[in-house]
Amino acid sequence: MNIHEAQPFEPTWSPPHPRFLRGALPPAPSLPLDQVFGPNLAAWVREAAEGKGAPADYVFGTLLTVSGSLIGNSRLASPWNGWSEPPGIFCMCIGNPSAGKSPAMDAVLDPLRQVEKPLRQAAQDQLEAWQAKAEVAKVVETAWRENVKSAVKKFDPTPDRPTEADPGPEPHVPRLVINDSTIEKLARISAAQPKGTLMLRDELTGFLDGMTRYAGGGSDRPFWLEAYGGRGYTVERVNHPSLSIDRLLIGVIGGIQPDRLNSLLVDSDDDGLLARFIPIWPDPVPIKRPDIFASDTLIKRVLEELQQLDMATDEHGEAHPQLLLFTENAKNQLDEFRDKVRGLEGTAEGLLLSFMGKMPGLSIRISLILAFLDFAAEGAERPREITPDHYGRAAYLVEHYILPMARRAYAGASVPEVERSALRLVALVRKKQLMQFSSRQVLRGEHAGLHPAEKLDPVLRRLEEADCIRSVEIPAGPNGGRPEKRYLVNPALLE
Repeated sequence: MNIHEAQPFEPTWSPPHPRFLRGALPPAPSLPLDQVFGPNLAAWVREAAEGKGAPADYVFGTLLTVSGSLIGNSRLASPWNGWSEPPGIFCMCIGNPSAGKSPAMDAVLDPLRQVEKPLRQAAQDQLEAWQAKAEVAKVVETAWRENVKSAVKKFDPTPDRPTEADPGPEPHVPRLVINDSTIEKLARISAAQPKGTLMLRDELTGFLDGMTRYAGGGSDRPFWLEAYGGRGYTVERVNHPSLSIDRLLIGVIGGIQPDRLNSLLVDSDDDGLLARFIPIWPDPVPIKRPDIFASDTLIKRVLEELQQLDMATDEHGEAHPQLLLFTENAKNQLDEFRDKVRGLEGTAEGLLLSFMGKMPGLSIRISLILAFLDFAAEGAERPREITPDHYGRAAYLVEHYILPMARRAYAGASVPEVERSALRLVALVRKKQLMQFSSRQVLRGEHAGLHPAEKLDPVLRRLEEADCIRSVEIPAGPNGGRPEKRYLVNPALLE
């Protein structure tokens, strides 16, 4: 269709339903920094955000995610037998390119790299020594094999393999943060680094797009589902040996622009993985020259303390997490929160409903992180249990900040399937700047939720009800044929 083709007439339009117009966005909640963090850490987050010219929300979300990745599999929070949660967090920082997402994340990630640097250097020295030893081992191995061949030919006893032929296991170079990697590489790192690690993506679009493909299309979604859950996972790839990981745990942090997130939401079905992300989408701060610059001293000390947390070992030398059990009052708080979430679920649909279902588990994860941040930043005793103070702050954060952020971020996807498909069609109309179209053209494209005709018809009716489109019958041409039904587009959708 020629998009500049003249319309049969110029109808009078009512305004489209606000859901289908750009800009219908729930407000951003205020960050309850003082209600969640101790005074030292709250002050540092504010100063770091001020120095970066960015909202404190981005610094806060990054610190929560990085802290969870450093605690990793060293600790699990368990309200009762049969339920335990690792501190792994998936977080997306949403905002336009000028919102300050990357500088704010760097306020935490730069100190993290400083903590990682001496660990990598020490491991690199060990690796270089091992590589020299491995070269000698190759020579010894070759000589030994030749001696074995000679002995076999002469019917002499075969010599034992020299100990020098075995250089031992290759030292692992720690990776506290990874920018990009294949699943195979991540699996090897996770197997050698059982506490876990952090995936950083400056732009999450490609990463999320791959994660939200249909499972039958060969997506890496199963890997990332387990990377969030901290459960066992075996990586199977053609031409690669299988690799089993006892507890796969990888935190994820990155930025994404609102339009790109919206495209992902309307173009994909809810696969349960997007709902695992904490969305951070604050209003932008005024542009001004910073007056305060945060010192790295506190945050570096905090990250070092968390990095040094060790896993426990059993009588066989196998590493495993230490459990932090809930006190009885903390269990009661969790029960109350779960009841509240159950009530909220009755008012939600789509992705928001999926997100709500994960809120109790998320609150447990955050309570564990807050307990250790109190220890590392505020001088509290090393936590041995999850108290009402730890859990109460976590539940408050989830209910009064993270849930409103999810309502804001997932507004376009937290609707029934017909509504979501209608949003997809509106996005297609905007993308192609269509002034009119036919159902045949839409079906030909085989877009998700818009094919076959049985799915498309209720979508078209919904958009007609919302004054977004209007059906008209185009008379047959001079050569005859059947009249054609077309849909005119409300010009307000294209503005």
